[in-house]
Amino acid sequence: MRSIYFAHFSHGRGQQPRQKTARHNINELIRAEECRLIANDNQMVGVKTIKDALAMAEAVGLDLVEIAPQAKPPVCKIIDYGKFLYEQQKREKQQKKLQHNTQLKEIRFKWRTDTHDFNFKTRHARKFIEQGDKVKASVMFRGREIVHKEIGRELLVRFIEAMIDIAKVDQNLRAEGRIFSVVLSPDKDKITSKKKLEDKKAKEEQKEENK
Repeated sequence: MRSIYFAHFSHGRGQQPRQKTARHNINELIRAEECRLIANDNQMVGVKTIKDALAMAEAVGLDLVEIAPQAKPPVCKIIDYGKFLYEQQKREKQQKKLQHNTQLKEIRFKWRTDTHDFNFKTRHARKFIEQGDKVKASVMFRGREIVHKEIGRELLVRFIEAMIDIAKVDQNLRAEGRIFSVVLSPDKDKITSKKKLEDKKAKEEQKEENK
């Protein structure tokens, strides 16, 4: 059954009417005189007049939808437009779920941070990087501790070296008053390469176990 799409107006009290239109030119809304037609079975029909294309769509109870208006002639397809929109919206929702909103996570060290604490916080930083977040690592000095600023700087350099296989420096090491900090961001190429190597190693180990 062919769909009928038209401008719809809705407004509340004291509000101006808001117009909602279809996402695509469909059926009688298509202004071109001819199109490159794709049938509902995905077969390329070729160039047809809009009149003939509409007749073909009507014969199978579907819609004629302009899917590539920028092409010359525009490309139209015979489809169920309501189902097409539903599938498109479902894909868009799925893509939004997959998208990750990057956050800035902070890792704080003391200038006297021992090896155990350093490794513990670095592991957390790696998890943040691997899940797509940025990491700000900082060392804060209180009172006379500022005389040990070089130790704090060396600690952050060590942190960068421990992260460099999956991250890149997004903001260079710098001093802000009594705080030294550096910002790292994920290096997608390095993370992907690292994961491939880990998967390869896991498969090889599995083969050895199965011998």
